[in-house]
Amino acid sequence: MALASLLRSGEFVVTAELNPPKSAAAGVVRRRAEALKGVVDAVNVTDSNRSMVAMAAIPAATIVATAGLEPIVQMTGRDRNRIALQADVLGATAVGIENFVFMSGDDPKQGNHPDAVNVQDLDGVGLVKMAVGMRDQARFLSGDEIKQPPKMLIGATASPFTKPMEADLTKTFDKIAAGAEFLQTQPVFDLATFSRWLVEVRRGGSREVPILAGVLILRSAKQAERLAKVPGLAIGPEIIERLKKAADAEAEGIAIAVELVKELRSLPGVRGVHLYAIEWPEAVGRVVEAAGLLPRPEAKVPA
Repeated sequence: MALASLLRSGEFVVTAELNPPKSAAAGVVRRRAEALKGVVDAVNVTDSNRSMVAMAAIPAATIVATAGLEPIVQMTGRDRNRIALQADVLGATAVGIENFVFMSGDDPKQGNHPDAVNVQDLDGVGLVKMAVGMRDQARFLSGDEIKQPPKMLIGATASPFTKPMEADLTKTFDKIAAGAEFLQTQPVFDLATFSRWLVEVRRGGSREVPILAGVLILRSAKQAERLAKVPGLAIGPEIIERLKKAADAEAEGIAIAVELVKELRSLPGVRGVHLYAIEWPEAVGRVVEAAGLLPRPEAKVPA
């Protein structure tokens, strides 16, 4: 697990999102992986992001691994009960996938199947507890023994711009206490608020964990205006105005992301960045290069 090694060694880690297609096209996954290869340390393979049906994360992650890129499987509690979730962890680790980020998941009402049942048998905290118990105690949630427990790196998410902030802090403290080994955050635009959140996490957490701060690479003012309405995203009017005034909105979006990466890197407790580039994987390499984060540290190619 190269990602685990990089986190342990104190390297500044770079991860990115990889959204599987809304089809059975394995070639699309490979192309998106190739665009990110060599510029990030690992990629989050999303689990039907925003409750929109897409290729399942675990098989998509196996395609990513064959492309020579280390996958991180996102696993939500939205669609599966604890039986299916534990089964998926065993299956993923059996085929060599060992990095996970656990989260509650978006409400199905936000997606393209609003009548779907929101299972939520386990929330983000419960999922972390489940994973830690399977790995460290070799026990299912039922208490039954696991003969060969899964080996994995256990991540979780955080939403620093939740209002009130205390609501997210409580969950974040619980995830850290439950055994989360790293945190990836929602995209950061408001550095002042994020810095306050960071101070509270470092002060109130039961132990220090690596925090990978989210950076969203915007492509247009229209996209920024639409995403500004999403709960948990704090995209200020000054960002939208910059994109509107820019002669080249895409280049301006890259510039904004590079500025954020550089500022976030200087904050105590930030151990890396997690880059979001919606349907624009090529932008990730441009940001990483312009931010001075190449070449990436030597990483083992997944077997």
